[in-house]
Amino acid sequence: MVDNVIEQSSGDNWQIYNADCVEAVGNLPDDSVGFSVFSPPFASLYTYSNSERDMGNCASDSDFWRQFSFLIAELLRVMQPGRLVSVHCMQMPRLKSKDGFLGIRDFRGEIVDCFEDAGFQYRSEVCIWKDPVTQMQRTKSIGLLHKQVCKDSTMSRQGLADYVCTFGKPGENAEPVSGELDYFAGDQSTFRSEGRLSIDVWQRYASPVWMDINPSNTLQYTTARDEEDERHICPLQLDVIERCTQLWSNPGDVILSPFAGIGSEGHIAIKTGRKFIGVELKPSYYRIACKNMRAAEDSLSEKTLF
Repeated sequence: MVDNVIEQSSGDNWQIYNADCVEAVGNLPDDSVGFSVFSPPFASLYTYSNSERDMGNCASDSDFWRQFSFLIAELLRVMQPGRLVSVHCMQMPRLKSKDGFLGIRDFRGEIVDCFEDAGFQYRSEVCIWKDPVTQMQRTKSIGLLHKQVCKDSTMSRQGLADYVCTFGKPGENAEPVSGELDYFAGDQSTFRSEGRLSIDVWQRYASPVWMDINPSNTLQYTTARDEEDERHICPLQLDVIERCTQLWSNPGDVILSPFAGIGSEGHIAIKTGRKFIGVELKPSYYRIACKNMRAAEDSLSEKTLF
């Protein structure tokens, strides 16, 4: 039972709590989670809610990392020994209005430091390519504009990629994640097997840069939404979640997301035969996540039936 919950919902293989993630994860049993994958708040880059408990509303960077470190300590406790946590993040722009200059903040490196300080082992990292033209059109960042190259390129920069940093809890893994890779998670138009499927898939997954992630394949585009549903600012691509889940967890494992959002990680967990525990503080996202979990469960039941 999880205490300090505003509301909770569950199905056959999922539970979602509308609660503070530190308190909710703090009530989970020791060594009970097989894999965790999530995208944390990007410090103060986006405002997700007006709750004082929202890490995105911390007054300073030091406050954010102090709050985030409480969660990481709980993650270390609830993960099974030898198992992994994958964190999706990006480098963040520095703004002249806030930082006094235009540049980049090493948010990825700060996450690595925080996890290592808590006792996790830094196991792997992959860079995910993102289209700089799309970023330019969305952000209008001066550093991405071609006219800035012509004017003074010392103010120009590359687009900001995504990263998945993966950390391991020390100890021996009692249940090896083993077996050949039997399908490719990603942009299917880019993949063709030469006859050795698992090897062909692994060679793509082993690349230090993933250029085969479909940026449009997010939960918003795969599930029906009501007109009043609030748009989630930056849902994690389903290809990324599924690839990590396929690679680093077993069917039947408990998958945890302390920042469940609209339920993207849970959608993949149910689709791939795992169990899911999610925590989401924002009530509107929580309600959409519950609806998406039920839709995923219904879809799985239909496939089983037919």
